Amino acid sequence: MKSLEFIGKLAPIAVEDMRRYGIPASLTIAQAILESNWGESGLTQKANNLFGIKGSGPAGSVWMPTTEYRGQDRYATTAQFRKYNNWSESVADHTRLILNGTKDKPTRYHGVLWEDYKTAATAIWKGGYATDPKYPQKLISIIETYDLQQYDLQGEVKEEDIVKLEALSAEVQRLQKQVHQLTENEAVQKQLLTKQESQINLMQNTLQSLQRLHTQPAVPTWADPPLQAAIAAGVIQDKQGSYDFYRMMTVLYRLGLFNASK
Repeated sequence: MKSLEFIGKLAPIAVEDMRRYGIPASLTIAQAILESNWGESGLTQKANNLFGIKGSGPAGSVWMPTTEYRGQDRYATTAQFRKYNNWSESVADHTRLILNGTKDKPTRYHGVLWEDYKTAATAIWKGGYATDPKYPQKLISIIETYDLQQYDLQGEVKEEDIVKLEALSAEVQRLQKQVHQLTENEAVQKQLLTKQESQINLMQNTLQSLQRLHTQPAVPTWADPPLQAAIAAGVIQDKQGSYDFYRMMTVLYRLGLFNASK
């Protein structure tokens, strides 16, 4: 399969996952290129497995020879790999692996989320995805050679989102002062202040993410209650915003920020 055809087939799926979950599209495409040899590997041909994920998949499994590393030493072995019905299943499984990690460490690959491609390439390797010590540099080289980082850029942040985030930050600061005035118990006061400070950090991180990624979908069903509560609390004026903005509002809602006493 030609390189442009391969990238063109995977890019829309990778970009959609990036918008929803924060997995850099460039990383997803580069891993698929490296692990599947542009879709020409025996594993991809036999099992639609683009990412070399081991175990049993929706269509069963296949046993394939593979190369592993112990430190700098290479050795050949045979392993069981997941089999899929199509490439879309393979990409979806790759996304689940990054989001859910493993039973012993669910956050194993969370270092890639909402990061630039260089940080993500190193984080996926440190999480244990591959044993090859040159794995991060191989991914970075592929990304830069084929300009895959372009798929990580989804336009500029809208001014209205920045204004809303600034308003939320001001509201958090107001609530901090209110908690300080109303709470006499020192232990409870420290706990609430810490919680509010975490909200400021969350919003700052979200703003940085919005500056890299931006999309403006319709309001998801799960985001409607948080937005209604925020409007009722006078924090925002309308529901319009980006997907990342809806996620942030949902987090604040679940933390009880809009139910705080005024």
